[in-house]
Amino acid sequence: MFLTMGSLFMMTEKAFADSLDELRSLLPVSIGEWKAEEKDQIYDSRTIFDYIDGAGEVYRAYHMRRCLSRRYAGPKGGVLILDIFDMGSSEDAYGVFTHDREGNPVALGQEGLYNAGWLRFWKGRFFISLSDETRTDSSEEMKGILARKVSELIREPGRQPVLISRLPFQGLQTGSLRYLHDPVILNTHFYLSDENILHLDSGTEAALATYERMGAGLTLLLVQYPDEEKAVLAHGSLMKHYLPNADREGIARLEDGKWAGSGRRGRFLAAVLESSDREPAVRLIAEGLESVEKQ
Repeated sequence: MFLTMGSLFMMTEKAFADSLDELRSLLPVSIGEWKAEEKDQIYDSRTIFDYIDGAGEVYRAYHMRRCLSRRYAGPKGGVLILDIFDMGSSEDAYGVFTHDREGNPVALGQEGLYNAGWLRFWKGRFFISLSDETRTDSSEEMKGILARKVSELIREPGRQPVLISRLPFQGLQTGSLRYLHDPVILNTHFYLSDENILHLDSGTEAALATYERMGAGLTLLLVQYPDEEKAVLAHGSLMKHYLPNADREGIARLEDGKWAGSGRRGRFLAAVLESSDREPAVRLIAEGLESVEKQ
């Protein structure tokens, strides 16, 4: 597979890129029989819809700045597509990476995944995607070589959002982690409401994850607001629209028999959006709020 073939291509000189333009200038124009087509395409947060109409809103929701798209033509008519997204920050590069976590982990960048011919990873403030339709031995090998080349060109690794480190660790299903700002993205992973009842926007940060505890499955949402006033408003809205029958501990039984609840501390909100049992929900909300208080 492509992961074992990356060592076939070695850089003769160390060169690094700190911007999308530098990356573009350092990308190889050919690797073996695969050659770059003459003209790269550059998209911004508006024109990205001309390229990937169905998924353009996802990248915009993570503050995408620009996207470089280069096509490599190979033998027998194969085409490999390299897309490099400058997300503006490592936090949002990580965030857009977490939007689709289907696939097998690969040792590329800071985290990588491979699924049905699609290879992607994040490093620094960049999200990198490589795909092809042919999935021949040659194209799979090319993907691995090119992915390693791009990863090596990005000088500085990034960091995960601090909010991710504030999630309680016990029982966390790490493959479920999502980082987001936008209510549409939240609804993609857990439908809450047609309305933006949590008042999410570009200035808020949210972490969504599933847990297994005490034999129960739970979904936790931890949100950091820019100030306490907005957190108070969002918490009141959530209780009114999602948990109108909550008890004194902020816990309610939903129509499907599951449990949900919420609490707030300062500018942080912790909500178990669903749990198969009540007690694990109470404990997880408390731990979520304790974890943000300690840091």
